[in-house]
Amino acid sequence: MNAAADSWANQGHKRPVISFAASSALARQVQAGGKADLFASADEEWMDVLQKDGLLADRTRSAFLGNRLVVIAPAGQGVRVTTRSLGKILSAGPLAMADTASVPAGKYGKAALERLGAWPMVAPHVVRAENVRAALALVERGAAPYGIVYATDAKASSRVRVVGMFPAASHPPITYPLARLKASTNPAAEGFRRFLISAQGKAIFRRFGFSTR
Repeated sequence: MNAAADSWANQGHKRPVISFAASSALARQVQAGGKADLFASADEEWMDVLQKDGLLADRTRSAFLGNRLVVIAPAGQGVRVTTRSLGKILSAGPLAMADTASVPAGKYGKAALERLGAWPMVAPHVVRAENVRAALALVERGAAPYGIVYATDAKASSRVRVVGMFPAASHPPITYPLARLKASTNPAAEGFRRFLISAQGKAIFRRFGFSTR
């Protein structure tokens, strides 16, 4: 998103101010009246919440990115994790995950583990982080031998390696919706939204490992 903001600014526009946090935290800020122009969520559910509350501008919602869910270990460590060995390996020590109750990455991870029959074994060992980057940091520091994050998070860090990938069918599709908020009064907001979902904008996100729609 920073790269997209830089590209937009290089075209002569004012650089957008970006606030990063868990989708749940950002959605709740919007519900509480926090000022913002656009909302990008890591799942459809939190966007649904804002839409049901009537907080989205009409006909501005679109799912423009996708991702994959992976198992990571510290660089140079960890064994290969398969769907058969998942429960045994991930229940051997702390497993870093984003909060499974509210954060999209955590919810996707729990859904996948449940679908694969590993959740009962793994659940007692889960260390719940505030967001997916916090879960990544626990593995980077060696505080947890394994973690579940997005493929794009793993790609962004040289301190972890991917040791397993969840089948796409094991969890709901990972899509990132974007919408302009109804309360926005910034005339530049719609232009930046259109840029993000344009071919030029999507090309930026593909460089970081996202799939585009």
